[in-house]
Amino acid sequence: MTTAILRLGISRCLLGDEVRFDGGHKRDNFLTDVLGPYVEWIPVCPEVEAGLGTPREAMRLVGDPAHPRLLTIKSGQDHTRSLEKMTTGRLAELGSSDLSGFVFKRGSPSCGLERVRVYTEKGMPSHTGAGIFARAFAEQFPLIPVEEEGRLCDAPLRENFIERIFCYRRYQDLLEDGVTRQAVVRFHTIHKYLLLAHSVQHYQWLGRLVGQADRYRPRELAVKYGELFMKALAVKATVRKHVNVLQHMLGYFKAHLGAPQKAELLDVINDYHRGLTPLIVPLTLVKHYVHLFDVAYIRDQVYLNPHPKELMLRNHV
Repeated sequence: MTTAILRLGISRCLLGDEVRFDGGHKRDNFLTDVLGPYVEWIPVCPEVEAGLGTPREAMRLVGDPAHPRLLTIKSGQDHTRSLEKMTTGRLAELGSSDLSGFVFKRGSPSCGLERVRVYTEKGMPSHTGAGIFARAFAEQFPLIPVEEEGRLCDAPLRENFIERIFCYRRYQDLLEDGVTRQAVVRFHTIHKYLLLAHSVQHYQWLGRLVGQADRYRPRELAVKYGELFMKALAVKATVRKHVNVLQHMLGYFKAHLGAPQKAELLDVINDYHRGLTPLIVPLTLVKHYVHLFDVAYIRDQVYLNPHPKELMLRNHV
């Protein structure tokens, strides 16, 4: 399965473009310098694209958190319709852009994904809203991974998001390569251990779905699979789940190991379980034995290499 370029939407200010209300930017070095070489960014600034200019009067969301209005803070001008019109047109364009994810600016009245301040008419804030553009994007494209740049400072959340965008790109490739039932089964097979690291329940549901592949037309099967697949990956992977996966993998080659080798590997897995070493340590040893003993089934598992190693996403404790 070939992998096309990873194309991600992003709030323009995060790339260093001076489009903020005050004429500044919020350049994020991880996104531009670390992740940037692996993706093509599709920048969006809803407020500028709605014709509001830079610099501009600061704005906030007011009213019903489910359907807020976008008002300037000092003059009270209502720009809701302008932003909604821009959103409708831009989402239509993005729908044909083959996006594999989107990174939004935290707290923005247009781009914040969650806990965005929404004010009552009397000026009392609550952290219960979402930016107008971000909310519409997530509703229109529910399978596409989305995240705020602020949350990417958390190592597990960063790994989860980047894992999901690479997985979604592979799923897009599956759909674009002329999907067959056999291709869906193959896709499931190589993602089994990755799924197990997230959700045993979804792993079982997906296994039953591909086991009944003959009941569905190929495209219908792929769509049903994709919905469950992305929901599974959104479930947080944990140390306990990773240990379970490592022990499952060990079962495929432990007969080839001598007592000292087996003890060493179990000790390394235990050290990871205790929080003494990062996941990359036992995983590197497992990968060594998988290649040494040519364990094809494990060698092909996406779990071993879900994203570029240069991103060092499994190097944290």
